[in-house]
Amino acid sequence: MTFRRTISCFIATGCALALFPAPCHAYVGPGAGFALASSFLAVFAAVLAALFVLLTLPLRWTLALLGRGRRNRRPGEPARVVIVGLDGLDPRIARQYMDAGDLPHFKALAEQGHFGPLATTCPSVSPVAWSTFQTGVNPGRHNVFDFLTWDWRTCLPKLSSSQIADPGRILKLGPLAIPWKKARIELLRKSKPFWDYAARAGVPCAALRVPITYPPEKGRAMTISGMCAPDLRGTQGSFTYFTTDSAETGDATGGLRILLKLENGRAHAALPGPQNPLEPDSDPLSIRFSLEKKNGAAVLRLPGQNPVRLEPGAYSEWLPLAFKAAPGIKAGGIARFLLTECEPHLKLYVTPINIDPRKPALPIGNPAIFSVYLSKLLGRFATLGLAEDTWARNEKLITDKQFLEQVYQAHGEREAMLDLALARFRTGLVVCVFDTPDRIQHMFWKQHASGKGDMADTIRGMYRRMDSLVGKIRAKLGPDDVLMVISDHGVRGFDRCLNINAWLKETGYLHLKPDADPDANYYGAVDWTRTRAFGLGLTGVFLNTKGKGGQGIVEPGQEQESLKSELREKLARVTDPANGRAAIKMVFDTRQIYNGPYVENAPDLVVCYDEGYRTSWDSVTGGCGGPVFHDNDKAWSGDHCAHPSLVPGVLFCNKKVNKTKPHIGDIAPTALSLFGITPPDHMQGGDLFSKSFTE
Repeated sequence: MTFRRTISCFIATGCALALFPAPCHAYVGPGAGFALASSFLAVFAAVLAALFVLLTLPLRWTLALLGRGRRNRRPGEPARVVIVGLDGLDPRIARQYMDAGDLPHFKALAEQGHFGPLATTCPSVSPVAWSTFQTGVNPGRHNVFDFLTWDWRTCLPKLSSSQIADPGRILKLGPLAIPWKKARIELLRKSKPFWDYAARAGVPCAALRVPITYPPEKGRAMTISGMCAPDLRGTQGSFTYFTTDSAETGDATGGLRILLKLENGRAHAALPGPQNPLEPDSDPLSIRFSLEKKNGAAVLRLPGQNPVRLEPGAYSEWLPLAFKAAPGIKAGGIARFLLTECEPHLKLYVTPINIDPRKPALPIGNPAIFSVYLSKLLGRFATLGLAEDTWARNEKLITDKQFLEQVYQAHGEREAMLDLALARFRTGLVVCVFDTPDRIQHMFWKQHASGKGDMADTIRGMYRRMDSLVGKIRAKLGPDDVLMVISDHGVRGFDRCLNINAWLKETGYLHLKPDADPDANYYGAVDWTRTRAFGLGLTGVFLNTKGKGGQGIVEPGQEQESLKSELREKLARVTDPANGRAAIKMVFDTRQIYNGPYVENAPDLVVCYDEGYRTSWDSVTGGCGGPVFHDNDKAWSGDHCAHPSLVPGVLFCNKKVNKTKPHIGDIAPTALSLFGITPPDHMQGGDLFSKSFTE
């Protein structure tokens, strides 16, 4: 093939990879979202642009750190504002362990400035609360109401935070499909984050792993995306599990189970990757590998790499994976491999395939080359928004200890990022969010609450680990620096599940097609011509209103309002037959609690559960079979889909706070005010340090 033809092939294939969004395996779990279609940034022009950015990055970095273009620091203005997010840290538990002497650094921070609850959003779920944190507005102004939202065109759920627009016209060349236009990856969260305003005012800014920042927004702030950034398959995290035990294969929530065939102590298999956008009807791309038993361990052989010895129970390092889509075109991912058993069966767990930060196939940072820069300095790191594989633990494919090790691997990577940012940003704004408290409390709450089991002290140990982190950060601060440690919500346990869709079916609001399977996922069984209401996500109830979709039956106006009132009244009286308790503390009409241009995209009602209850796993994605109430038998036993008053976040600060009831929406305008920047008029929070603040 001539050079010219090679380049032409590269451009054509790269464009197809970059522009055609191919749907991949999807799942929805708590703290997860509907699959985001995969895409590749391999367009020839993008390669040239990336090369330019790479060559100029040292200069851009230096200029950012020096704060070029920033106005002079004003009297009383902090040299640096550091905001550390600890997702899910609970003020009640923090107070308990502080009083017990377990958290000396948190206690010192509280005595120096402030400690107390931080009011959260309604609903009190992470994507909603973190969106309010960064924008300073209510959900009606930032457009994120849950992990999932409803697509009225398709009558299917979709991820609430981002989407890939259809490329439109497709050129078919035999089995190949080549788009004419570029598919745009779009962030659905509206309103600008406060670091964007700060950076435009000349303040050096870094925002690391903040949820709902995928795809990364262009601007002067340096960012790495957090929660809801997809894996290479385009999902919110899909593991792969290989086993020689045929009893362990079959369907798996949150991943794939694949049978291994062992011959003479060696197994050959293929690791599935993303769909090939050039051939959307073909099988996913894959990588062949072998696994050989050897002296009580196993040797993993991947193409083009040195053999890797896997000891039972020990994770490998991040291993690079190259999925070949066409000659000269590869999609780069990374994964860790864990040999969970060698005898009598060979069992191999593979983490979700993260986007390789050194060769990002999808945008994960701003500038685009920022992730490459970080990975060269710190080593490869998890890029998946939900890097801790809760579903592999729920499916009992990894143990508690193996899950915990995975959590702290991700935590260590993020701590290294924050250390680097604090070392390089001597002035300006540094924001970093850690998911560790959230994931550990989700998965170990049952043992924590009962005080039984080998991992009963895991949550206490995690709070001590967060205390150590705070101590390290405080040691790096100067006398003029402001530190805020916050969480988006707290946590409560739940041992019972309520299937909202099963209740709606039982009470006549939701109807199924004749002979349909009530357990069908993604609302496949629903008869929309007779259904008036349906549940979606962790907290939402939507009315099937005319004018929104092609199959709406509820008349807007009086009928709509009457139905909402009726549902609110009935849901508030739903009691658990096992104990007679009310499962729901309050149901909110979103038109009464939200304001802004995106209220019409919100669910009609938000269901806030009482302590001990949560949405059932099946109801989240449209399943309405089985009982209305049932036990929660999964490891995931702590949550926060409760009334906001039950699960406030936490606020620690080394500076006195003047507002008596701070809210997570106050952080954005407070951060801007600290730098002498007037918050934009649409921000609804207040400056926590203003002496003139009135409740």
